[in-house]
Amino acid sequence: MKRRDFLYLSGVGAAGAVILPNLPAMGNPIDPARALETVDVRIKKELADVALNAAKANGASYADVRIGRYLNQFTVTRENKVLNIANTESYGVGIRVLANGCWGFAATNEVTKDAIAKTAIRAVAVAKANAKIGGAPVQLAPQKGYGEVNWKTPIEKNAFEVPVKEKVDLLLSANAAAMAGGANYVNSVLFAVNEQKYFASTDGSYIDQDIHRIYPSFTVTRIDPKAGSFETRRSLSTPGGMGYEYLTPLENEKVGGITTRYKKRYDILEDIKFATKQAGEKLTAKSVEPGKYDLVLDPSHLWLTIHESVGHPTELDRVLGYEANYAGTSFLTLDKWKSGKFNFGNDKVNIVGDKLQVGSLGAVGYDDEGVKCKKWDIIKNGILVNYQAIRDQAHILGLKESQGCCYSDHWSDVQFQRMPNVSLQPGKTPLSVDDMIKNVEKGIYIIGDGSFSIDQQRYNFQFGGQLFYEIKNGKIAGMLNDVAYQANTQEFWNSTAQICDERDYRLGGAFNDGKGQPGQSSAVSHGSSTTRFNGVNVINTKRKIG
Repeated sequence: MKRRDFLYLSGVGAAGAVILPNLPAMGNPIDPARALETVDVRIKKELADVALNAAKANGASYADVRIGRYLNQFTVTRENKVLNIANTESYGVGIRVLANGCWGFAATNEVTKDAIAKTAIRAVAVAKANAKIGGAPVQLAPQKGYGEVNWKTPIEKNAFEVPVKEKVDLLLSANAAAMAGGANYVNSVLFAVNEQKYFASTDGSYIDQDIHRIYPSFTVTRIDPKAGSFETRRSLSTPGGMGYEYLTPLENEKVGGITTRYKKRYDILEDIKFATKQAGEKLTAKSVEPGKYDLVLDPSHLWLTIHESVGHPTELDRVLGYEANYAGTSFLTLDKWKSGKFNFGNDKVNIVGDKLQVGSLGAVGYDDEGVKCKKWDIIKNGILVNYQAIRDQAHILGLKESQGCCYSDHWSDVQFQRMPNVSLQPGKTPLSVDDMIKNVEKGIYIIGDGSFSIDQQRYNFQFGGQLFYEIKNGKIAGMLNDVAYQANTQEFWNSTAQICDERDYRLGGAFNDGKGQPGQSSAVSHGSSTTRFNGVNVINTKRKIG
């Protein structure tokens, strides 16, 4: 088949000539046109009532039902080839109940009244079986019903309405620009997600939500055949709760400097040209001299440090020891919070939990327990003041209501506490990145995220990055390589020296953040402005002992 014929078919008729591996986990392959079909909200309400009535009739004191339709599209290329195009759909119903003080859950992919009623009865049976084991009964924070409401990600252009051919052409154009600039290898991908979620509960809520996410990404590789070495540079794009408009560049959404970064719009063709050049520069960049440095961390890098050292350790289930999968428990034990004076960081550090920020991955109207989403303080003036809690955890913190951060990644999985957007608030005094750098005598400016490691208490860590620039006497002195910094969480956040103001504020994020067993994935953003940390230990990742 000729390339143009393949693109035509995959763009307007076929589900994709090549399918990604392990697609059953994502859903069933579908024709792209089917992604634009919808389910009448009246039908969903009727089905939800069947579940709620069946659960109550069989002894449930509380029940909620989630009717979920999950659409995923993946477009994957390498150099001048299309490797994969996949369009998948997963549709089903998950029912959670309280009976005899215990949770029960059951799910079905048979979306009929009869199957849903049987599934609700099965969920109640599971709850009653769990109750026989004993233990303290579930204490569920009160939640008012909202009646029939809806929420939709505020997008300008639905990514699923854009022909696959247009997406492939964009990715291949980016690849071509990299190869023309000297890249040896390049791959690029575009992920689009649409979660159509309907939630109903015996509290009286019927919530219909249409949630969109998008993530373009690439990796450029350049080789030095004489030295036998290679370097890469990944995209500086941000996954977000946006539509395809994110891929329409706007000059006022660009952040200038040593390399261009991006806010609410992304220029993949520009970024990949910079990336190709910078990957080449990394091949000959000076290897860092280990020691203490002041670090100037761009939001494209700092988001990951926030995620690992703040986001995960303030998840209440980790704090309590209920959750230890995907990176352990937490050093932020309840006694530290109860003291009211635990210095997580210095007084410049203000970090919030947030499910509202427009364009973020975590933004929704209501969580998967029917709680209206909100924003709250986690670290206030450096002090640990709160955690992340859901309805059956709220009483532990003396809260009257949930913080609205309950989530399930699929209709077939039970919902549980998941990280909201966790973000460092910008500085209140006007400060640009250039002015920040002017005051640094010996430092390193880090852009982009890289490899990392962190211990099972989320305390001791090490982070790399994409781009490293030496700062000498207030000026950028050139590129560095082989950089990673090490610290413990409390030491690091207490070394915060300056935070740029809100003009520099940007989001980064994790499109697939794992937690739980069986594992679930969620999407979460982390915002910050460029931030300076003083006297941080930097190691050379290329040096060997002996």
